[in-house]
Amino acid sequence: MKAAFITKYGHDQKLVFGDLQAPVCGDTDVLVEIHATSLNPIDFKIRDGKIKFLRAYSFPLILGHDVAGIVVAVGSKVTGFKKGDRVYSRPRNGRTGSLAQMIAIDENELALMPKDATFEEAASLPLVGLTSMQALVDIAGMKKGDRVFIQAGSGGVGSFAIQYAKHVGVHVITTTSSRNVEFVRSLGADEVIDYTTRKFEDVLKNVDIVFDTLGGDALYKSFQILRPGGWVVSISGDPDQHLADDMKLNFIKREILRIVGRKANGLAKKAKAHYRFIFMHSSGKQLAEITRLVEAGIIKPVIDKVFSFSEAQQAMEYLEKGRSRGKVIVKICD
Repeated sequence: MKAAFITKYGHDQKLVFGDLQAPVCGDTDVLVEIHATSLNPIDFKIRDGKIKFLRAYSFPLILGHDVAGIVVAVGSKVTGFKKGDRVYSRPRNGRTGSLAQMIAIDENELALMPKDATFEEAASLPLVGLTSMQALVDIAGMKKGDRVFIQAGSGGVGSFAIQYAKHVGVHVITTTSSRNVEFVRSLGADEVIDYTTRKFEDVLKNVDIVFDTLGGDALYKSFQILRPGGWVVSISGDPDQHLADDMKLNFIKREILRIVGRKANGLAKKAKAHYRFIFMHSSGKQLAEITRLVEAGIIKPVIDKVFSFSEAQQAMEYLEKGRSRGKVIVKICD
């Protein structure tokens, strides 16, 4: 099969296009012909080698985590899907690689695409949708009436998270640049802070949940605006011992991550609040809920730009600029 991959770690590594062996369909697997994928910051972080401390990868390594396509074969024990189904997924770690023509995915990590969605729209949803649901509800316990601050509202995760949080019935606050203020309002944001003119830590207080998608100083300053007992959940900040426990890492790595996460956890303790860094996990059940929300018109896919398969490297470079409004899509086949 045709695939786009890297042969070693490095920020300067370009995607290589070539033929690789097609995946084998196991007993509980569904073999999917990929029609579209979307790129995410995790893709260039993996390329740069920033994740290798936490996860072991082998080369050649096919990047890409979101899948939308058509089922072409099913394993002998598969009961929920059949050949010809239009499906989407964010496969589990170790089985990703959607910049390719084919992929094998466990049926528990799949769901049927929203009925009227294009492959490009479906491909924009899995990683950002699962991340938002797991961060806001599964970890932080978001509920109706909460005040929720979502960093970088016009980005891929932010554009989904705003819509989802508004559906739950919370008061949504977000940051964005001047050009995207009206855009994030159209997604459902109740308060918008233009980060080019105001600092969120100067205008916010008593927030129930902060969804940090930026890390760094934005993460540390988030503890200043929390109410006692509130939550900061981060996907870009400091991993800590809780993540090590979730990933079942060894004692040495756990202790290293405890040290790495010491500042964020110290700030959480001082604020009498909670902190958690997460990697999302695959879930066909939650994807099915996303399908329901899209079909009901509650969630609308947000796509910035669509690239062809041959333009995958340009798509990666475009995403790295950090200016996309919504998701960056790579169309694998027509």
